[in-house]
Amino acid sequence: MELNTYQQEAFNYQKSNIEKFGKKNLFWVIFFLLWISVGGYSLYLQISRGHGVTGMRDNVVWGLFIVNFIFFIGLSYAGAIISGLLHLFKVSWGKPIVRLAQMMTIISVVVGPVFILLCVGRFDRLHHLFIYPRLQSPMTWDVLAILTYFVGSVLFLYMALVKDFAVYRDANMNIPKWKQKLYKILALGYRGAASQKRHLIISQNLLAIIMVPLSIIVSSILSWIFGMTLRPGWHSTIFGPYFVLGALYSGCGVLIVAMWVYRKMYKLENYFTDKHFVYLGYIMMVLAAGYGYFTFSEYFTNWFGSAKWDNEVINKLFNPEAYGWWTLFANVVGIFIPILIVALPMTRKPNWIALVSFFMVIALWVKRYLIIVPTLETPALPMQDTRMEYVKYSATWPEWALTFAGIATFLLFFTLMSKFVTVVPVSGLEESEFNHHHHSNNPAVEPAKNA
Repeated sequence: MELNTYQQEAFNYQKSNIEKFGKKNLFWVIFFLLWISVGGYSLYLQISRGHGVTGMRDNVVWGLFIVNFIFFIGLSYAGAIISGLLHLFKVSWGKPIVRLAQMMTIISVVVGPVFILLCVGRFDRLHHLFIYPRLQSPMTWDVLAILTYFVGSVLFLYMALVKDFAVYRDANMNIPKWKQKLYKILALGYRGAASQKRHLIISQNLLAIIMVPLSIIVSSILSWIFGMTLRPGWHSTIFGPYFVLGALYSGCGVLIVAMWVYRKMYKLENYFTDKHFVYLGYIMMVLAAGYGYFTFSEYFTNWFGSAKWDNEVINKLFNPEAYGWWTLFANVVGIFIPILIVALPMTRKPNWIALVSFFMVIALWVKRYLIIVPTLETPALPMQDTRMEYVKYSATWPEWALTFAGIATFLLFFTLMSKFVTVVPVSGLEESEFNHHHHSNNPAVEPAKNA
């Protein structure tokens, strides 16, 4: 398959990352696998001894597992929406980051639903979800929505990779034969013919048109699982757009952090330029403002309504002896500081934007925790003579171990995928889409050989 000058240059710059695994990557793979092993042991304890090893009880039936599910599945929706919009609107500066967004989509939709399974228990009855589905059950909503979304996400990423698979197939790379054969199979005989290009473009456009509204719909379905209950803090009409906006916001932060890490690891400064960080920073700032508005609306309406049950949850959220400090962290670090960092020219730099994005993502995870746990700790009926551990939720070490195992799996997939495909797409890249001037002034710059 023929490449133009800039595509060939981008491929030559990155191909060593596919050819060689590298000591650094091997170290991180082993590190992530160790965390996953600890999580596997925790899962064994949970299966053999039951959910009693977790902090979940009769009242707080959801804990870290549901928090993680909402967080990761939100990242997946964000990746699909961002990559779909960048593709549909043909945003030239966005081409280098489209693949990162698509990778985030697939990896998150694989990791996220696992936490639902951890929360359900009785793995021996999982097939009943498919054999005896009940449309009244939110679990059935999740199964149908996530499976449909997963299929669409895989197709969307694959269609975007076909051209690059053809490039890898035709390139003279020092890779194992099984890998060469795999690239040949995945390329589907693509040779760059006019009819092939036309069919591929039509397919990608149709999938992008489908994936953007599908992501919004599926994210809304997830929010309705909460919003259609009568529990305080959940029974709200804003939960649909609130969840969609929160997913986009946290996904934008993860995308910025991933871009910064790959830029440092593989020396991709010519492709992930300062402009990309600034533009994504602007998007993050707008999303932060919108998310802040919805958060204020949620707190203000519940407080002003003065309903006894709602007030109990609000008091817990703002009481320093309960969740007050968590709420302060989630709002200040998750909303105000990102806006401030991007708004000020002196801090509108890649390192600052990546750093604030990292802490913002943590704050958004805390916000998910605050949506779930305080509400479940506020029962509708008075509870006298009940042990505090059955009302108050406290995560146990197996829950934390499985949480970190999920994060390790997320990062492991990112590491392995970067060794199978180029992080920056090769096909379709043009001169205006990266800082070619900088690269031409540094001809000695090579990709990290041992990265």
